Amino acid sequence: MIFGTGTDIIETDRIQKAIEKTPGFAGKIFTEAEQKYCEARKAGKYQSYAARYAAKEAFFKALGTGYRDGMRFREIEIINDPLGKPEIRVHGKVKTFVSEQKIIRTHLSLSHLREMAVAFVILEKK
Repeated sequence: MIFGTGTDIIETDRIQKAIEKTPGFAGKIFTEAEQKYCEARKAGKYQSYAARYAAKEAFFKALGTGYRDGMRFREIEIINDPLGKPEIRVHGKVKTFVSEQKIIRTHLSLSHLREMAVAFVILEKK
């Protein structure tokens, strides 16, 4: 059964400016593994950061909570499986909330261009 859906779109240059001009922004929003992945993308690193940011926003929208109740962006981690498919891992208070809501599966789709990134999330529950 569908628990919730969420989508988000963001301009890549907004994320680039935040990372370049705000000390600690990347560390506040992205896990070490996410930063390592994005930084390795060289020319596409800001598109990768933007897509992950959009995924975190879309995930909060799918939860129906927004960014509150002590949940943090870093508690939502976007990883890639061995074939490159993006997946969501949750930690901390987000993981607790997901468990309490009996959410059993997440679906994530990411896409980006030089200027924009978009993410779509579907959450399933028992």
